[in-house]
Amino acid sequence: MTYALSGALQGAIYDLLRSDAAVAALIGDAVYDALPGGTLAETYLRLGRDQAMGVADRSGGAATHRFEVSVITSAPGFAHAKSVAAAVCDALRDARPALSRGHVVDLYFHSAKARRTEGGRARQIDLQFRALLADEQSA
Repeated sequence: MTYALSGALQGAIYDLLRSDAAVAALIGDAVYDALPGGTLAETYLRLGRDQAMGVADRSGGAATHRFEVSVITSAPGFAHAKSVAAAVCDALRDARPALSRGHVVDLYFHSAKARRTEGGRARQIDLQFRALLADEQSA
């Protein structure tokens, strides 16, 4: 398998998070792949790093993708950031978003790391998820 499904997965995750009611109630539409110019929302999501590992066999192509969604906030303390992180986890738990190519076989939470950034003025929680994707085009 190749890295061919990475863009399709990223687009589907972006759409899913932007359309989730619980996420939107906490941060509005502040979900970004690339940060926009100007003033940012107090709290936003940024799609980040991803890594893929092929797991193809003779039955077709598949890959495990580990991807990151970061919660970034200037709100004091971690309480709000953790509420947003929980909403993201709920939105992605067992999700099977439609991909423009291939399909999601499995998607689950892998790990999280919370930290202070910008000299303690901001908080960031990096959530890592794993998705097993299958590609019909390589079968």
